[in-house]
Amino acid sequence: MPQYQELPCGGQVLDIDTALKDGILGGAPEPGDLADAGKQQPLELRKMMDELDAAGDAPGGGGCGGDEAVPAVFICPISLEPMVDPVTLCTGQTYERGNISRWLALGHRTCPTTMQELWDESLTPNATLRQLIAAWFSRRYTRFKKRSADFHGRAADLVHGLRGTAVPRRQPLKGQARVAALRELRTLAATHQSVTKAIAEAGGVTLLTSLLGPFTSHAVGTEAVAILVSGVPLDEDAKSALMQPAKVSLVVDMLNEGAADTKINCVRLIRILMDERGFRPETVASLSLLVGVMRLVRDKRHPDGVVAGLELLNSICAVHRPARTMVVSIGAVAQLVELLPELATECVEPALDILDALSAIPEGRAALKDCPRTIPNAVRLLMRVSEPCTRRALSMLWVVCRMAPEECAPAAVEAGLAAKLLLVIQSGCAPELKQKASELLKLCRLNYTDTLFISKCKLTRTIQ
Repeated sequence: MPQYQELPCGGQVLDIDTALKDGILGGAPEPGDLADAGKQQPLELRKMMDELDAAGDAPGGGGCGGDEAVPAVFICPISLEPMVDPVTLCTGQTYERGNISRWLALGHRTCPTTMQELWDESLTPNATLRQLIAAWFSRRYTRFKKRSADFHGRAADLVHGLRGTAVPRRQPLKGQARVAALRELRTLAATHQSVTKAIAEAGGVTLLTSLLGPFTSHAVGTEAVAILVSGVPLDEDAKSALMQPAKVSLVVDMLNEGAADTKINCVRLIRILMDERGFRPETVASLSLLVGVMRLVRDKRHPDGVVAGLELLNSICAVHRPARTMVVSIGAVAQLVELLPELATECVEPALDILDALSAIPEGRAALKDCPRTIPNAVRLLMRVSEPCTRRALSMLWVVCRMAPEECAPAAVEAGLAAKLLLVIQSGCAPELKQKASELLKLCRLNYTDTLFISKCKLTRTIQ
């Protein structure tokens, strides 16, 4: 049975009617599907697609039921995305209207797929294909909504079982049954983002905060923290309850003793609490907390942990000045300086922000000067990552060179600082950044013999 039609100009195009009849587009439509789909406007269809995509149920994605690939005939050859308003060229090829219109507006007079010259530039709406696309996505959307309702109901049942408010009424789950229920709830929240709202509506937030306490096992605490950071909406009362010393102490213990994902979730929870209006900065003034965060930052096996740890440490240094002395006391300055060349691009800026905050106190400045890698690593970052990173690196170099100009300025020039500063001055950076570079260049020149300074600039620029 033919499923393709021959074109007069050569090539083939899918015969939609035959394909639908034979069920190769994911099965024949239910009665009335095409009639209903024909009434769907492109905007409504796009809204359905976007909601499926946002929920992780995009076809071919990782969402539940998302393993059914979109039929290739629904995909626009230009954007490689499902079409909403398909139109057909004279060559028989079908495209999304907006994509092919832009192609033609650019002056192209060929078919993007076949590169045949167009003898007619009119765009013919492909109503049959549009109805098929709408019907296919409508069925998927209906299944998605039904699954969501099932997941929401299951999440609510688990919360009621844990609280002891299930019908018929039973005692709250205890022991391994409690851990198993929390683990299932965590999986639901991680897999289906919309479930987090159902958890909150069933009283899950109050339950989860009550589970964190001095007598809570780490197994229960691990699951509770993971659910709390999964996107469950936390109200003011919940955040206030979580900031109680006993609960914070448990979270810090799990940060130091838990598995990698538990540590990351604990850091994220503390970071969420720091955004609370009534947050008390002294809550994070804990050596145990700071040591745990730095241990996570140094663990390069878990990039998410590095990012989360740096963000929390940056927030702590920003909101609680007394904590900066404690951060310096655990050796964070030298550790962060050593890590700079190995950090991912998105981690360099927060790391430099932390070092910049620590350089505002005498202990931090002394630690920067005493670290042998401060100058070479800071010089390497100039004009490398971003202008904010260049600004922070320049600030670090200014601090150490001002503290000990006779010692640090020559070392900086030897590391190639002079040529980098000239590059900053000649670049399109902000005027204040150029001014700082000029001042640092003068400082280096005052503490380096003229002949050697000039030759070093020329040699470094030649090598670069």
